[in-house]
Amino acid sequence: MNGNTVLNVSLSNKAKAITTRELARYCERTPKSQELNRRAQASMPLGVASSFQFYDPHPIMADRAAGPKMWDVDGNEYVDFNMGFGALYSGHGHPILAKALHDQIAKGTLFVTPSESNAAVAEALKERFGMDLLRFTNSGTEATHDAIRACRAFTGRDRIVKVEGGYHGHHDEVMVSMKPALDMAGPAHAPYSVPATKGIPMGLLAEVSVVQYNDPLALERELAKGDVAAFIVEPAMQNIGIVLPLPGYLAKVRELTRKYGTLLIFDEVKTGLTVGWGGATRHFGVQPDLICLAKSIGGGLPIGAFGGRADVMAGITEGNVLHLGTFNGNPLVSAAALAVLRDICTPEAMAATNLLNGEMMVGIDEIIAEYSLPAHTVKLGAKGCVTYNTRPVRNYREYKASNFDLAYANWIYGINRGILLPPGLDEQWLISIMHTSKETDHHLNVFADFARELTV
Repeated sequence: MNGNTVLNVSLSNKAKAITTRELARYCERTPKSQELNRRAQASMPLGVASSFQFYDPHPIMADRAAGPKMWDVDGNEYVDFNMGFGALYSGHGHPILAKALHDQIAKGTLFVTPSESNAAVAEALKERFGMDLLRFTNSGTEATHDAIRACRAFTGRDRIVKVEGGYHGHHDEVMVSMKPALDMAGPAHAPYSVPATKGIPMGLLAEVSVVQYNDPLALERELAKGDVAAFIVEPAMQNIGIVLPLPGYLAKVRELTRKYGTLLIFDEVKTGLTVGWGGATRHFGVQPDLICLAKSIGGGLPIGAFGGRADVMAGITEGNVLHLGTFNGNPLVSAAALAVLRDICTPEAMAATNLLNGEMMVGIDEIIAEYSLPAHTVKLGAKGCVTYNTRPVRNYREYKASNFDLAYANWIYGINRGILLPPGLDEQWLISIMHTSKETDHHLNVFADFARELTV
């Protein structure tokens, strides 16, 4: 073993010891959550509404939330850095949003006929993201599903290409190679298409090809076959922490998709507003053919959208592509989205969250350096993450080399001290409009305590 390997083994052993202790403390702090989860399992698989919500030994059961904080049914207080997996950029219960919802409820929550707010929200999104036309959905999953259908209709092709390790919702076409086991994933230069769940038709896998992120050569090999309708990609990956595009990667992707007649879909469900005014599209300066949005644009209510080039969206106008949904653009979520886009997530407010996130990131970097942790940080707008890998991660295979013992110990240590981070070890925190330096300072103090205990 070399010195780095010995150090990692030693830290992993310490992390496992911390985890064992903290898991016991977690169970002591959350007896009502455990009891309620046990009750819920009698009527719901795992006792949760989405499998993402379950984690061992049991999830905390939320009681209420306000601003940047959440309280569980046992009365424990948390600074919420999860923020609905990034959906709550406006914070919990922002007063402007609360008033907009209150006023709209008095007028009606569902018309199933158009309302003026539909056009107002669409105009706001067009301005931010440079789209010609767009349609509303109820989630990011629906947005990516409908965008792929529009691309297939426009190109007359069936095959799509996605990135290994990328998550684009839970419809069959994109639940491929989300996080495949490496012994099943094939060679890095040409990954296999691995179903993420049982229940996906095997014939569908022939229509979904997989490439590594930040690998334009692999992408070109697939596109050169001339049968790819769309390449769907997060401009910055956010299913494995945060993985940034290498310089020139997105521009090359744009060049290759145009060269081979393939449409480019940016999945901005997670990046969306949180990166800045026009999301990752404007931040990186590359305009795709279609953009998919959800999460942060609705302030915590279920809304999504997809749109872009007028000629691609014309399939819907002409009736060749059906896009349907009873709750699409309903007046309640439209009122929420309009309040978020127009009144809450202003350029000034968004700049302030980015600044606060940057200040916290500097503090975390100083702690990592002080205690020589085998980790690095990644910042993108109001989001950030700590990845327990000494080198920046460029793709899924490199992410899999991270030290997940340390990542899990960090998470369980934090939650027992009031820091609520996403439980998946691969998600990112979000600084909302309602976070302040008081909350970020608490995060820094807890992280420093963890680093000290881990390394002493």
